[in-house]
Amino acid sequence: MFDRDNIIIILPYFSLLFIGLVMVASSSIYVSEDIYGTPFHFASRHIIFFVIGVFATIIALSIPSNLFLTLDWVILIGSFILLVALFFPGVGTEVNGSLRWIRIGPINIQPSEVSKLALIIYVSGYCVRRLGEINTTLGFFRPLLVLAIFGLLILSQPDLGSTLVIGALVIAILFFAGISFSQFILLLSLMSILTVVAIYFEPYRYLRFISFTEPFEDFRGSGWQLSNALIGIGRGEWFGIGLGNGLQKNLYLPEPHTDFIFAVIVEEFGLVGGLMVIFLFALLVLGIFKTSIKALELGKLFQGLLAFGAGILIAIQVVFNIGVNLGILPTKGLTLPFISYGGTSLILFMFLMGLVLRINFENKTIK
Repeated sequence: MFDRDNIIIILPYFSLLFIGLVMVASSSIYVSEDIYGTPFHFASRHIIFFVIGVFATIIALSIPSNLFLTLDWVILIGSFILLVALFFPGVGTEVNGSLRWIRIGPINIQPSEVSKLALIIYVSGYCVRRLGEINTTLGFFRPLLVLAIFGLLILSQPDLGSTLVIGALVIAILFFAGISFSQFILLLSLMSILTVVAIYFEPYRYLRFISFTEPFEDFRGSGWQLSNALIGIGRGEWFGIGLGNGLQKNLYLPEPHTDFIFAVIVEEFGLVGGLMVIFLFALLVLGIFKTSIKALELGKLFQGLLAFGAGILIAIQVVFNIGVNLGILPTKGLTLPFISYGGTSLILFMFLMGLVLRINFENKTIK
């Protein structure tokens, strides 16, 4: 199934997964010891999620991609039900003031992560079925109505970061499918206005937005996360202080194994290590886009849009996560794909990569 042309996807994909296994173990030692009394609680769970993700990749590889075109509405409705279920008493689990997880025994499911995959599949399928209508008023606003419903549900958790991700994701797929430039600008403008409103009228978001510009002015308050991330990044210099030797993860840097794992990578492997991670992501996204373009050349519009959506989702989330770690963007609470600890995120991203590899395989065998 795999040949030399797939190396541009497989090599960075496997490399990022390996880096994730190593860095979750390294970054979570102290916080795991502090919470659970054992240094490898998060690392062992990450390995379990990884194994499940491997099976998810294999399942996605085994399913003809056209089946997702047939089931796109079913997948979308399933995702919608999960988002709504969060708000029923006894179903959703609140952590740090956010209602984002559904706990099923030892497993936590994050519906906002599921919605990203569901929206990629649905919007890709919609554009195939309504290709001649997406430039009309009705055809243009139908997927936006779905986006608005999902966005409001996710924003109510509250989770502005994931809301921005799905907004940018849907806009990118619609633009790639052929909406006009004026429609594209209109969507970007509306999204920007709504983002400003969401930040300005929510005190904690506004505080986060202000603090990221000068984090050290309120070092022990709202600037604590970013200040410690920047200290860790600065300590790394060119080649880092060595795997396991990072100090900021020792209960100084909040969420070192999730949102701020990139800061730990740079502290322990330096600027060179951080650039290598960015290069691997760039190579992976490039390979996914090549798969998308090849599918479009073969007349497979759904597969082309689906692969493009996968590449865009990975790119957006990487930019947001690394931007937050570097102090370029306000804190948003988004994982670094394939690397951060987080079961739902890891499994769904691995499933998404299985879809991309399936499309790549079909490009070479199905004419």
